[in-house]
Amino acid sequence: MRGADLLVQTLAAAGVERIFSLSGNQIMPIYDACFDAGIEIIHTRHEAAAVFMAEAYAQLTGTVGVAMVTAGAGAANALGALFTCSASQTPVLLLTGDSPIGQDGRGAFQELDQVPMTAPVTKLSFRPIRAADFGIDTARALRTALSGQPGPVHMALPFDLVEADATGGIIPTALGKEPMPLAGAEAKTIARAIAQANRPLVICGPAMNATRAPDLADLQTALGAPVIAMESPRGFKDPMLGDIAKAFARCDLVVILGKSVDFTLGFGAANLVDPDCTWIVVQADAAERDRAHRNLGTRLTACFAADPRDSIAALIDAGQGGGDAWQDEVATLTGARSFSADDTVPSGKITPAQLCAAVQRQVEKAETSVMICDGGEFGQWAQAATHANHRVINGISGAIGGGLCYGLGAKCALPDATVFAMMGDGTVGFHFAEFETAVRAHRPYVVIIGNDGRWNAEHLIQMREYGPDRLIGCELSGARYDLAARGLGAHGEYVTDLADLDAALERAVNSGKPACVNVQIEGLAAPSGAAH
Repeated sequence: MRGADLLVQTLAAAGVERIFSLSGNQIMPIYDACFDAGIEIIHTRHEAAAVFMAEAYAQLTGTVGVAMVTAGAGAANALGALFTCSASQTPVLLLTGDSPIGQDGRGAFQELDQVPMTAPVTKLSFRPIRAADFGIDTARALRTALSGQPGPVHMALPFDLVEADATGGIIPTALGKEPMPLAGAEAKTIARAIAQANRPLVICGPAMNATRAPDLADLQTALGAPVIAMESPRGFKDPMLGDIAKAFARCDLVVILGKSVDFTLGFGAANLVDPDCTWIVVQADAAERDRAHRNLGTRLTACFAADPRDSIAALIDAGQGGGDAWQDEVATLTGARSFSADDTVPSGKITPAQLCAAVQRQVEKAETSVMICDGGEFGQWAQAATHANHRVINGISGAIGGGLCYGLGAKCALPDATVFAMMGDGTVGFHFAEFETAVRAHRPYVVIIGNDGRWNAEHLIQMREYGPDRLIGCELSGARYDLAARGLGAHGEYVTDLADLDAALERAVNSGKPACVNVQIEGLAAPSGAAH
């Protein structure tokens, strides 16, 4: 048994059914081992795309998503996508090929010290030193990705170990996460504080959004307090959360469950939150607990070292209910919207709200739906104006471009779902070639491009800060993305008239192919809160 076989058999024992990967010399033995283990390889066109696919797959299955790329430039290409996984608190295992240990320091092909490169954006990054340890090392990586605050891990796989004899290596049976719940007394302390507050808010991190923690509604009922997941870099200005800033301005207690007290919360600044408001933090990660102490100071009245996901049941049991009036008030605030699909613009173009409304009509026809939202301005429109059974967004990192890849990962995770991936014309360019991957892998989903002919987020910043005579680097062409997608084997639709939109979307959904619906829209700023 080779090191490659031990690694793959350990993955199979952990329930891994597929790996998102771009091939390369050093990982060919692992490809070979996947034949006998029955693990499917989704073969991508770029290394970052493989990681993005694994990220969406992990979020929608609740398992570790596995991506595998080759050494050197392959590993380096995956780095940016690892950053998004870290920010979105997503358990992804990145396997990278590596030059042989026996050639260290001699200038081997694609020799690169990968561990220091990936360490800042992973929970764990390491390079095994014995082939016989591949099973134990893989199990450790999987447990680390899932346990505590979830996140990505990285294993660099030296080629000589991948091919070496691993006879006698162990395939561990303990492959799950390590629970880290609140103690019963701690859960009661939090529930009591919430019951005694007049206007409490419970704020969850990305790992506890409605898709990844569907029991949040039960938690809200039990605690008698609004429970809100925050996963956008726009924080208080997240258009999906309407006038959430007003709720924060009025609350007298904030309970943090796995959410970083960072820029998205104004670093806990007293000028954004009632200065008399107190905070309670539940965080599995020590660095996040330190950050909360640093930003909140004496307003942090309690900080618990626990995994909020493991603590939901204890908090529900300890909850004292009530708080209906405040919950209704916050629901009204977060549900506020400053736009309507009935609004028109002088140009007569389709508005983002009109496009989102048309997509939503298709979503509501689907038995099970997934919504992918990615991009600067148009991605925010999609977040604010659409909803589905499941959702994946580009997340707190602020990186764009993974949406087309998220769609493929989502279709692999939920093959019977209708998957919609909404993104801007800038965003779709990052990984456009993955249309070919989706066609080749027979994974149909619908990509909707809100095409305003520019990088609109940057355009709006330049207009505001420098004026219309100092615009640079924002304009895009009238490229026919629908025709390009057709050239890659996908279904393509081009829409410039609102009257044609519903039929085009219907054809895309029913095409049975990966589909690209290229819609010319008016470039409007994303909504932020309700109209005042």
